[in-house]
Amino acid sequence: MNTMIPATKSLLTIAGSQNKEERQQYLTFMLSGEPYAISILSIKEILQYSQLTEVPRMPDFIRGVINLRGVVVPVIDLSARFGKQLTHVGRRNCIIIVEVAVGEEIQNVGVMVDVVNAVLEIPAHEIEPAPSFGSNIRADFIAGMGKINDKLVIILNIQHVLSMDDIEVLAGVASTSELVTVI
Repeated sequence: MNTMIPATKSLLTIAGSQNKEERQQYLTFMLSGEPYAISILSIKEILQYSQLTEVPRMPDFIRGVINLRGVVVPVIDLSARFGKQLTHVGRRNCIIIVEVAVGEEIQNVGVMVDVVNAVLEIPAHEIEPAPSFGSNIRADFIAGMGKINDKLVIILNIQHVLSMDDIEVLAGVASTSELVTVI
């Protein structure tokens, strides 16, 4: 059975807890009415949506940048990244700051979502592998399909969602923004 952990509990506390059963914790959230999840091991923090600084000539899914305690962090719209419409900005939107590997460095990237739901523990036996959609459709961004209360949630492989090409673009956005800030 899946265990719901209160959202007020520290993500670091949750990540540090040890279970004898092989379980992993996932942050669940909604995108365009569909449930998704990301392993909490990739998540640095969750922010309430605030004003972004738009950067000209970026792909639609890059919504802009934020200043996170003196560090410029690019923010992508996951819904737009998946080929859907841009996320409508409302009071429940959140930006999830994730850490992704770029070569030997770690890059912080914000991902904009409709709403954050909860942190859930999902036993390994309740996670199915990503389905095969055929040779012309990429599904490498799906780490698995988690079963939660007889419903499926798509567990994202955030490293693949933010592919190396995208990370290079995002890193360029952060560098350009830092130059603009200094000037």
